[in-house]
Amino acid sequence: MIRPEFVIEDEQSLRGLFQPTHTLATLKLQRALDRHAQAFIRRSPFLCIGTQDMNGNADVSPRGDPVGFVQILDQHTLAIPDRPGNNRLDSLSNIIANPRVGLLFIVPGYDDTLRVNGTARLVTDPALLETMRVNDRTPRLAIVVSVDEVFLHCAKAFRRSHLWDPAHFQDRSEMPSLSKIILDQTNGAPSDDDEMRKIDDDLEVEYSKTLY
Repeated sequence: MIRPEFVIEDEQSLRGLFQPTHTLATLKLQRALDRHAQAFIRRSPFLCIGTQDMNGNADVSPRGDPVGFVQILDQHTLAIPDRPGNNRLDSLSNIIANPRVGLLFIVPGYDDTLRVNGTARLVTDPALLETMRVNDRTPRLAIVVSVDEVFLHCAKAFRRSHLWDPAHFQDRSEMPSLSKIILDQTNGAPSDDDEMRKIDDDLEVEYSKTLY
């Protein structure tokens, strides 16, 4: 149990724990996508998008595609294709309720990341969607983001975590498969190993059919 006297509830108390913000950390915030931000985005095959519903309930969703999948429409606008998923539509529903979004772009091997904050719309313009076709599959919609803030984030988190260091990679087999975990959490996973293996194999087949 966390004792109330150790809970920080106002910004003055928060900032009292830290040194003042470095001048460069303040100045680095941009209002448009300059050439460096654009170059970073064109190299990125992966991002996370943070959204909230009208009640402030938060969600973060990963998005991945071939390198450069996010289109730069101009210095103030990005377009993200929406690929097939589990159809929960958490991020998309949140955008309708509250269009404010935060994006975190990641490039494999890079320790720094790019953060973009802005306002999103869900767009079904056929001309735009056609430019996002992959393997003859066109997305049903795109998330178009009007950019408000752009800045590069330093490498400390990635270096502390050794995220790209193979020596720190973990063996996925040390945990159950995704299918088994979800079944354990819901209807119950089969005890028979062969039956469980077939379920895992079926998921891989489903991946191959529905990625786009």
